[in-house]
Formats: sequence, C-alpha cells, structure tokens
Amino acid sequence: MIAFLENIQKKFFNRFWNPFIVLIFAGVFAAFYFGLTGTLWAVTGEFTRWGGNFLQIFGVDTSHWAYFKAIKLKGEPINRTDGWLIIGMLLGGLFSALISQNFKWKFPRQKRRWVWGFVGGMLAGFGTRLAMGCNLAAFFTGLPQFSLHSWLFIAGTALGTYLGVKLAVLPIFKGKPKVEFGIRPAKVVSSETKQNNLQLYTAAAVFIILILISIYYISIGQTMLGLAELFGAVFGMLIQRGQICFTSGLRDLWLTGRGTLAKAIILGMAIQTVGTAIFIYKGAQPVIHWASIGSLIGGVMFGVGIVIAGGCETGWMYRLMEGQVQFIAVGLGNIVGATILAYGWDHWGIFNALVEGSPEVNLITSLGWSGALFSTGAILVVLYLLVIWKENSYTKKISHKSTPTSKNTTA
Repeated sequence: MIAFLENIQKKFFNRFWNPFIVLIFAGVFAAFYFGLTGTLWAVTGEFTRWGGNFLQIFGVDTSHWAYFKAIKLKGEPINRTDGWLIIGMLLGGLFSALISQNFKWKFPRQKRRWVWGFVGGMLAGFGTRLAMGCNLAAFFTGLPQFSLHSWLFIAGTALGTYLGVKLAVLPIFKGKPKVEFGIRPAKVVSSETKQNNLQLYTAAAVFIILILISIYYISIGQTMLGLAELFGAVFGMLIQRGQICFTSGLRDLWLTGRGTLAKAIILGMAIQTVGTAIFIYKGAQPVIHWASIGSLIGGVMFGVGIVIAGGCETGWMYRLMEGQVQFIAVGLGNIVGATILAYGWDHWGIFNALVEGSPEVNLITSLGWSGALFSTGAILVVLYLLVIWKENSYTKKISHKSTPTSKNTTA
C-alpha cells in the first residue's frame, strides 16, 4: 500500500506543478464548473452564509436582512452547492498537502500574527462582499463572466495590495524577530519515515472520504452537491500544489518585481474566458453584479486586508490545510467581516450609499459578442504588459543600484 501511494506521490504530486500549468488547469475546470452548475468557483458568498447560519443558532432572525435575501441564505452548508464546494476545497487541499508530505503543524512565533490575521481577514471579508466577490468571483472567475464590476474590483485590489505592502513593513505589523539559540535536535530517520507513512495513509483516507461523499449525493439524486464537492477537491489540490495565493502574486510584484504568479493568473483567466464564452453562447447565464463605487472600494479593502492577513481567500485555505494554524484567525476574520457587511448592507445604509443605482453591466449585451471578447482580451493583455513593465522597471532599478559610480570606478 505504501509503495502504491509513494508511486502516486512521485508521478503526480512532485512534478509539473508550476503556477502556469496549475492556473491553466484551474481556468479550464472553473469554466466547466460554471457550464455544469450555472454558478462560479467562489467562496466568500458562502462564508457570509456561514455567518448567517451561526447567528441563527443563537436565535438571531436574519430573514429580513436584505443581503442574505440577495445571496439566498437557505438551509445549511451541506444543503448548498457552495457549501460542498468549500468543504471539497479544504479536503482536496488537505489530501494534496498530505500525499506530497507538505503537512506540518506550524504556529506563529509572534502572537500579533493572530491579531493581524483576524483584522486583515475581517477587512478582506468586508471588502469582498461589498464588491460581491473576492479574488475568485470578482477577479479570477469574475472577469471571464464579462461583468464590468470585476474590472473595478481588480483596479481596487491592485491599489489595495500596494498600500498593504507599504503598511506591512511598519513595526506595528512586523514586530521584533525572535532569535533562538541552541542546537536543534537531529531528526531520527525511523521517526521521520513513520511520520511520512502516516501522512500517506491519512491522504488515502481523505481521498476515500471525498469519493464516498460524492457517490452518496449522486446516488440520492443530489448530483449538483456531489459535483460541487468533486470540483472543490480538484480546486483545493490545484491551489495547494501550485501555492496559488493572490496575496503572494501581487505582493511579490510590488516588493521584488517578481511577476510569475501574476502572469500565470492572467493566463488562467484568458483560458477561462474562452471556455466561459462557449457555455454562455450555448445558453448559460453569466453572473453579473453591480459596477459600483462599492466594487472599487471593496477591492481596495480586500487588497489591504489580504496583505495584512498574509493570505487571500484561496491562500489561507490551503495554508491552513498544510497545518499553518494562524490562518484559522484569517478564516474567522473573513466570516466575521462578511457578516458585518451583510448587517450593514441595509441597517447602516451601505447599499444606498455605495451601490444603489449602479448598473449591472453585462459586456455581451452592452457591446455585443465581438466587443465583449475584444474588451476582455484587451484588459487581460494590458494587465499582462503592466506586469512585464513592473518586472523590467524593478530589474533596471536593481541594476542601477548595483552599478558602481564613475568615481568609485576611477578609484
């Protein structure tokens, strides 16, 4: 059994997992998920419903909340496709981390990471629901739906991550590094082997659970729930193996000029746009939201929040499944922030101030097929070129700093 699992590990989970390949696969699967279920690969809408379900446990009547009506809060997570999509992502990420032997319990050395993880997660959760989508539904899977609101969210996220990078270097966020003295004990080979074998066996158990859940729902006629769980598992495996986190992609671009992940994200969106267009042309209804100032502001809040938290909505999920426990705080912050937005939507007049009256712009109906495809392709090309420009400008900046001055050369 161990030999079989190790063979799977070597052939499939330790090879060919660079970001470009992962995000091409993610784009293809996201398009097919939309075509089969009519909904998106998205997470924060369901996190908001989890917040609503939690309040209901304590007797809070959320039936009159306008936001919960808009996102259709009905039943429990196990009764909803989005609920099983997220459960599948978590289990898929766990399976991938275990079988690739990347699972390891990790605790933050600084207690402030718990605090900022929660605060950043809450800010991101609030922002995503203000924009009606996160780095998935208003970015990676939002733009391929030909919804103009995603353009505003992308612009806001770019600005927000830039601001977040500037904030993250402040002492209040960084704290003082902890220095440890002494010699670390050497690893015992036999103990390490046992641990690796345990991870492989646990991975096998998780895989069996995933298959059984899907078979159960399909057998009782709840095919969509079974499909959502399977697609979620695939998405979870992809983001874990590719280490796909929008925080890293945008933060690295601003900090080090590295644009590999950002370019891979754009390529995945381009692939997905083609697949999504085919399904829409065949009759699927695109998911369109308000192109409002709220989408822009929400993007800024999301961008700042994910940098402070250290992970976006996909990032914190796979990192938690790798054993990085501080991301529990990020996840809880996401749910709390999204739930606060749901309350403030009508109780605080957020909808009236930032969203009401804004159009739901479907580029296909507004510009026609040729206009929608051209404009979406154009924005992707522009984004790709901007990433290349940022890479080149950073390289020139570093080269200029490392080049000796004429005075030093003469000396």
